[in-house]
Amino acid sequence: MPYLTTRDGTRLHYNDWGDGRPVVLLGAAMADARMWEFQAPFLAGNGLRCVTYDRRGSGRSDMPWTGYDYDTLAGDLADLLDHLDLRDAVLVGYAVGGGECVQYLSRYGDRRVSGLALVASTTPYLLRAPDNPDGLDLALFEQVEQAIKTDRAAWLSELTWPFFAGPEPDPENPPISPQLASWLVGMCLNTSPRAGIEIYRTLMTTDQRAQTAAVRVPTLVIHGTADLGAPYPLCAPRTVELIPHSRLITYEGAAHGLFATHADRLNADLLAFVKE
Repeated sequence: MPYLTTRDGTRLHYNDWGDGRPVVLLGAAMADARMWEFQAPFLAGNGLRCVTYDRRGSGRSDMPWTGYDYDTLAGDLADLLDHLDLRDAVLVGYAVGGGECVQYLSRYGDRRVSGLALVASTTPYLLRAPDNPDGLDLALFEQVEQAIKTDRAAWLSELTWPFFAGPEPDPENPPISPQLASWLVGMCLNTSPRAGIEIYRTLMTTDQRAQTAAVRVPTLVIHGTADLGAPYPLCAPRTVELIPHSRLITYEGAAHGLFATHADRLNADLLAFVKE
């Protein structure tokens, strides 16, 4: 299996499939490269070079105690792009992956990157603050931290249907199969508890408004209106407002797990954007 060693000695597992314009996919907080079950084969099969990797702390990568802040995570992405010498790449950042992409562009520039897709992204700022009065209360992160410490398997299982179906899930008509849901929960359990807590701390408390506003590459924002993990009003329209040359595709009534619930539509939208 291919690995690279980052600047601080952390080994990251990655996949590099296909040929053509590079597309680098960064997943959700406790997911690894396998999250892209429906996107990576599709993109690679449609004339693109598709790169996915397991974030530090998850999957087949090393699980260090530290390094889950945006600066370190963006450094990992920079090391990957340098290791593969990717150019004219499109970054696809999902949830916290969107924050990693924005941080990368603000720190390292766009020499290797010519496009950005933010899907269900947590940008630009989730936490309530005097200048962000409708943000999320810090107590929500504290609840996540306690849930991970207490019984993260139960917590992930309880989150499954709101993650994929939004605030009013219908048990009679689940948006994905129980088997797929169980597989995804198992994948998330391959993230270390320390990494899970610290990545959630990063995505919920970091103000990325300045970094988001500094993005200068063409950007596509895709977001569901029933997203509970990255609430639509806090994220999608504010991200588009901050980034010049960006546009928004709204998935009406869709929740956070677009990669599975709306796989065909997401695939088509990403492919069209990359091939523009």
